[in-house]
Amino acid sequence: MKLTAIAALVAALGAASAGSAFAAKDLMTRDAYKAEKERIEAEYKAGKEACNKLSGNAEDVCKAEVKGKQRVAEAELDARNQGTVKARADARVARAEADYLVAREKCDDLAGNAKDVCVKEAKAAETKAKADAKADRTVADARKDAAESKRDADYRVAVERCDRLASDAKDTCVKDAKARFGKS
Repeated sequence: MKLTAIAALVAALGAASAGSAFAAKDLMTRDAYKAEKERIEAEYKAGKEACNKLSGNAEDVCKAEVKGKQRVAEAELDARNQGTVKARADARVARAEADYLVAREKCDDLAGNAKDVCVKEAKAAETKAKADAKADRTVADARKDAAESKRDADYRVAVERCDRLASDAKDTCVKDAKARFGKS
C-alpha cells in the first residue's frame, strides 16, 4: 500500500515537472522582442557616448562594461524569447565572458606579477562560470530526457491496459491515453 502511494506521488511530480517545462515556453511577440532589442541598442549607444568622456584605461574599462552589458542583455532577451535550456545556458556564458572582459581591462591598471595574477584569476572565474553553465544545461537535458522516458513508459502501460477492452471501448481508451501522454 505504501509503495503504491509513493509511486503515485512520483508520477504526479513527474507530470507536474513535465507540465511546467512546457508552460515555460511562453514566447515573446515579435513586436515586444524588437522593442526590447531597440532598447538594448539605445542603452549601448548612450553608454558608449558616456565612455567617450573618459580617457586611458578608465575609458577602456567603461567600454568593456557597456559592451558586456549589451551582450548579456541580448543573450538574456534570447533566453526569454526562446525559453530553452540552451538559450539560458548561452546567457550565462555571455555573462561569464562579459565579466572576464571587464576584469581583464581592470587588470591593465596593474603591472608585473600582480597583473599576471589578476589576468589568471579573471580567466579562472570565466572558466568556472562557463563550466557551471554547461553542467546546469547537462542536468536540465538529463531531467528532460528522464521525464520523456517516464511519460513514454506510462503511455505504454496505459495502452496495454486498453488491450483488455473490446472494439469501441478499446479505441476510446487508446485515444484517451494518447491525449493524456501527448502522443499523436
